[in-house]
Amino acid sequence: MAKKRDYYAILEVDRSASQDDIKKAYRKMAMKYHPDRNPGDKQAEARFKEAAEAYEVLRDEAKRKRYDQFGHEGLAGPGGQGAPNFSSFEDIFSHFADIFGGGGGSFFDGVFGGMGGSAFGQGVRAGASRKCRVDITFEESATGVAKTIELRRNEICAACHGSGAAAGAKPRVCATCGGRGQVYRNQGFFSVSQTCPACHGKGTFIDKPCPACKGGGYEPKTVRIRVNIPAGIEDGARLRVPDEGDPSDSGGPRGDLYCYITVQEHDFFARQGDDVICQIPITFAQAALGTELEVPTFKNKARVKIPPGTQSGQVFRLRGLGFKRLRDRGEGDQIVQVIVETPKKLTPRQEELFRELAAIEEKHVSPQRKGFMDRWKNYFSDTGD
Repeated sequence: MAKKRDYYAILEVDRSASQDDIKKAYRKMAMKYHPDRNPGDKQAEARFKEAAEAYEVLRDEAKRKRYDQFGHEGLAGPGGQGAPNFSSFEDIFSHFADIFGGGGGSFFDGVFGGMGGSAFGQGVRAGASRKCRVDITFEESATGVAKTIELRRNEICAACHGSGAAAGAKPRVCATCGGRGQVYRNQGFFSVSQTCPACHGKGTFIDKPCPACKGGGYEPKTVRIRVNIPAGIEDGARLRVPDEGDPSDSGGPRGDLYCYITVQEHDFFARQGDDVICQIPITFAQAALGTELEVPTFKNKARVKIPPGTQSGQVFRLRGLGFKRLRDRGEGDQIVQVIVETPKKLTPRQEELFRELAAIEEKHVSPQRKGFMDRWKNYFSDTGD
């Protein structure tokens, strides 16, 4: 695997660069290596994706701080939760809508504010993307789950089949752009296209609109979509479902559906990176004498041996019983933390035994307690009190 380059070097900025400087630098790199400007150039494609990865990290203050401290290793693996993972150019375009103008991600859209072609071809645009929230349980985030969601989105009108024209009528070609939906003009060294101001990019006019869709060619409908949520997904993660957004109005592909995952809290499990945290209360006697505990896990039950002299807050690690790692092989661990519980109410017999124990402890002071008391005495003798 090739060694990753430094993110600051990729964007050609200093490590002390401001957020504005980082954004300007990324915009410059995106313009330089954009696929519309470098068709078929695999090296430019790699540079374009590399710049997007660098910007995704450096624009986020928390990720940037982690990267500055630990480098690339601080963004991957357990606890990293920050390594970018763009699956396609469209994923980059939608993720950085503030850079590319929010549309199909055209190079000229980003540079000249909405003029020109598209990543799908001249005058062809992808449909609008949709968003939804998906609630899952803590266990489902660990094991993965398939969810059926209801989504309100546009569908091609059944009455006019998307033409927007009433029965028997036909759209007429726009005279300004000749049906292309684009007009052209020269700007410097480039010949750039612009959305036709007459037909607004559609290439046609409708004199008799379809009464069902009012000439739009689409009608809102509620659809049911099955979404596969992978094991190990985190709360707040964004899951992209290709081609489940709105249809295109120019013959392009559908937009995508972006599912934002909300993971419900668990009664006694918590998550830290790819590890599962579980706190187990134990008594003074169990901590002092040692014991063996049965603890719950996602997969089954497990037994943990607690040695004599265990302190409150001490942790024990169960290997491979945590969350599946999305960007790596294997699973995290389950961490069992024992909390020594102080009884609030004592029976007469318990109080008697504790008083006997207290008397013994005064005669046989533990090394840790003796060391603390010695330091305490020395502190006051040094200060003159």
